[in-house]
Amino acid sequence: MATYRELLEQRDSLEQQIAEARRSEVAAAIVQAKQLIAEYGLTAADCGFRGLGALAGKTRTTVAVKYRGPNGEGWSGRGKAPNWLTSLEAQGRHRDEFLVSR
Repeated sequence: MATYRELLEQRDSLEQQIAEARRSEVAAAIVQAKQLIAEYGLTAADCGFRGLGALAGKTRTTVAVKYRGPNGEGWSGRGKAPNWLTSLEAQGRHRDEFLVSR
């Protein structure tokens, strides 16, 4: 029966072999996929891919300005408050003073 250390060495060796086999097979699969795409003139949409990023295909809408600073700066009220607003609040001003009337 093999010892604990021998088994660990065998495992390390197998993990290296697995990683190398995977790299080799993935490279072959990529070559094959590129050949098929070129041969049939396929697009990402043909293959069922929506896009490259999480936001691909989605339209972004702009959010209306909710707060307007004394120098014309704008902030939608979403996310971290901008520096112009935090500095004015530090001076004792209140955020509601800068609300844009709708």
